[in-house]
Amino acid sequence: MTIEIKRLLARALVLFTVPALFSCGSKQPADDEEHTPEAVTPVTITHIITEPVSDTITLNATSVFLQKSYVKANAIGYIERVNVKPGQYVQKGQLLFIIKTKEAQSIGNTINSLDKNFRFTGVNHIRASEGGYISQLNHQLGDYVQDGEQLAIISDHNSFAFLVQVPYELHGLIAQNQNLRIDLPDGTKLPGHITSTMPTVDTLAQTQGLVVKVNGSASLPENLVAKARLIKAAKTQAPTLPKSAVLANETLTNFWVMKLINDSTAVKTPVKTGIETGNRIEIIEPVFKSADRIIETGNYGLADTAKIKITKP
Repeated sequence: MTIEIKRLLARALVLFTVPALFSCGSKQPADDEEHTPEAVTPVTITHIITEPVSDTITLNATSVFLQKSYVKANAIGYIERVNVKPGQYVQKGQLLFIIKTKEAQSIGNTINSLDKNFRFTGVNHIRASEGGYISQLNHQLGDYVQDGEQLAIISDHNSFAFLVQVPYELHGLIAQNQNLRIDLPDGTKLPGHITSTMPTVDTLAQTQGLVVKVNGSASLPENLVAKARLIKAAKTQAPTLPKSAVLANETLTNFWVMKLINDSTAVKTPVKTGIETGNRIEIIEPVFKSADRIIETGNYGLADTAKIKITKP
């Protein structure tokens, strides 16, 4: 065999070996990809619950005394006695002030000393025309007052109520919310009843006032801001899920849940939602069974037919 033939055989061997090496090397990554384990997401599950739900709107309710009595002087003179103080509760007919006229203050008992039959005192008694609380006291002992001058203001306790300002576009809800609940800042909940509506609407806010009478309001102060809830819609029996179990797109037009088809796979299931109350939401469609398992946590970003692992909540 000549040297030239040996060179040709060696070159052919090299050309055959190099592609074979490259082809063998390219198969290894493909084999690795085939054996890469699929990601498994740990999740917790929940079930459908049937319960009463309601859609409510919360409005401010301000306590007021609708009626007030203005105590006024009935003569020109000096206040000789004051029997009340601010915040005190007074009964109808209770003695509030004693006024001694300026003539009696000047003359004294001169007339009586001349003739005892006159029995002149020059003292006037002013009593409460209605029962209530002394919300304002304008004069004290010894003050000089004119006839008709205001001495005090009595807030009629029987006129105590809450004023709820309702946007006029919600006027239709008043008929179905004659009985409502007032929530006080300290957590107390009082049952209330709408007794009347104000005949005017606020010019800027376009709200109408509702007069709500409540039970157990004897010791409540005026100008207390509470919360009133008007029911827009309610159902006695509705299937609900936790809000965390319901996912939505960015525009909140499409909703879905991740439902388990077995112990390791969850599928994307579109749903139609209804009333939201607290941390739960009504599921109108489809109709889930109580045994159906829905992912509550760990569902964000899961794709359809995602691999999952159930963990304890």
